Amino acid sequence: MPDPPSLLVFARTPSRLRRTPLHQFARRLMAEVAGGRPFTCLLTGDGEVRVLNRTWRGKDEPTDVLSFPAAPLPRGLAQFLPDAGLGELAISCQRARLQARENGHTLEEEIAILMLHGVLHLMGMDHETDKGRMRRAETRWRGKLGLPAGLIERSARTGAR
Repeated sequence: MPDPPSLLVFARTPSRLRRTPLHQFARRLMAEVAGGRPFTCLLTGDGEVRVLNRTWRGKDEPTDVLSFPAAPLPRGLAQFLPDAGLGELAISCQRARLQARENGHTLEEEIAILMLHGVLHLMGMDHETDKGRMRRAETRWRGKLGLPAGLIERSARTGAR
């Protein structure tokens, strides 16, 4: 299956953001974590993420990553659309930059952590209700992908999220 033209949409991103490694990481996530199913990730600022968070979750505040899973295909349609996508993510580069500084790694690493977290949500995992299943999956994938501590692990240390 050929790669989709782009899994990432860059809007209101820092000029120093290294795009090529992020494109490569998104393709790797699609292939290894998402089982070849594509997703789209919007990289933007706090303002746009805040609007999305308010509109879709009723929370009038920016956040680091939002996940919007694709609706399930009607029965029988999957055979005609076998490469249906997982859904969409929105990541605030402003939040990612702050979190990268707080945790001592690069902006690109933080965006990769957020993308992984979001893709696991797109795949139906929910760390608030799944008795540690998503935390274990995130930890396992972070190890395989060479990423630093993830969101669930960090929030467990601080008692947040």
